[in-house]
Amino acid sequence: MDFAMPGGGGVVYMVGIKGTGMCALAELLDDAGVWVTGSDRAETFYTSAILDALGIPYYESFARGHIPDNAALVVYSAAYDPAVHVELLEAAERGIPVLKYTEALGAFSARFDSSGIAGVHGKTTTTAMTGSLLRALGLPAKVLAGSAVGTFGDGSAGGARSTLSLGDKYFVAETCEYRRHFLSFHPRRIVLTGVESDHQDYYPTYESIRGAFLEYIALLPAGGELIYSADDPGAVETAALAARAASDAGKLLRLVPYGFSAAGDFRIAAFRAGHERLVFSLAGFPGEFSLRVPGRHSAQNAAAALALAGSLFRAEYGDGAFTGPALEKARAGLLDFTGSRRRAEILGEAGGVLFMDDYGHHPTAIRTTLAGLREFYPARRLVVSFMSHTYTRTRALMDDFAASFEDAGAVFLHKIYGSAREDAAAFAIDGRTLYEKTRLLRGAVFYVDEPLDAAGEVEAMLRPGDIFLTLGAGDNWKLGRLLFEKFRAEEEKRR
Repeated sequence: MDFAMPGGGGVVYMVGIKGTGMCALAELLDDAGVWVTGSDRAETFYTSAILDALGIPYYESFARGHIPDNAALVVYSAAYDPAVHVELLEAAERGIPVLKYTEALGAFSARFDSSGIAGVHGKTTTTAMTGSLLRALGLPAKVLAGSAVGTFGDGSAGGARSTLSLGDKYFVAETCEYRRHFLSFHPRRIVLTGVESDHQDYYPTYESIRGAFLEYIALLPAGGELIYSADDPGAVETAALAARAASDAGKLLRLVPYGFSAAGDFRIAAFRAGHERLVFSLAGFPGEFSLRVPGRHSAQNAAAALALAGSLFRAEYGDGAFTGPALEKARAGLLDFTGSRRRAEILGEAGGVLFMDDYGHHPTAIRTTLAGLREFYPARRLVVSFMSHTYTRTRALMDDFAASFEDAGAVFLHKIYGSAREDAAAFAIDGRTLYEKTRLLRGAVFYVDEPLDAAGEVEAMLRPGDIFLTLGAGDNWKLGRLLFEKFRAEEEKRR
């Protein structure tokens, strides 16, 4: 599918245009001069402000008559079923080509020298960091992350966006493993942040999800580059299997490890954190790099981003990446990075309490996030609200979830935030099951079924110097925002 749309006469109509990925693709198409419109529900999301600022029109309802007569392509979010959705049925009856979001993203990636960032954890932050580096280095690239990124903002309403457009030669995108969505992408380089059991409704075993990543890596062309975490056992195993398969097929695959356990230039040789700064060095480069986001995992993500940005820099300018002025620009690009939406996102400080929100919804992500915050803010107590996402994941990883809160001073647990694709009645667990498991391992753990119903209890517990963190892929983020606004209003009254 050619998104150039010869003559500029075709329209791309997007069903579910307010979704994070869909909005990001709409941004990229709009930037390329494509006429974009679409539809979604009437709810307001942060993406609504982005679409409005770009002047992209959209309906806040679904109807057959919404699709324009000159529609050349319909792109739809995976949240909608083409067998029953009225607009997708209309497109099919009119013979308009229809692509799922991931297929459209794949078609878009075929137009560029594209790099995919994949893995069970860290892909959004790694993509966002890569964008900050590419901007600092001035490379002609487009970047698509799975969340709004502060340093991607370009004066649009709402500030941060999910895309960065610096030119038309390279494309870097976060690519998702769920249901093998990333197999539509056309990568020349892949960053692999980690492989472990997840999405158990689709990948019932570790071997099944590992197999999907191997299929993705097999898409790399001869001479393609796999940048992988040497600290993640699954990534190490997957890289070794991929290299063996490539060799058996007579295809050269360039392996670039990164992390604390890596050999080569991107080994993290030194690391320290505290006083709201993280500092690390890499074996292959002089001096230190600094970050304003917490956690050893942030240093690992930064090493991956530096490896990818260095590869693109060499592709553009030849050998000698990250020497002299380029190295200083890379340092500045990392220091400029302030995080992305729902990834250790700071809502603000009020009443002496720092309110934060994070999307971490896998035991490994929870453990690394909490450890990173404890290290970054050593004098602050961590009070956590966690809402588990999907019955399948919760049941499969129950013991790991229960053991993942060791760095929290207090934990509030809630009901399971189920998926529309699950029948809750078919599972013999609920939020209390996780609570009972967790209370066997630690004190200061509480259960309140509905997150907002915990507001009074959490408020009574919080004291100046604390961090209150809402954690997970559910809707308990509303609790953090409610309490932040309340604390801020009370602070204003005292002034």
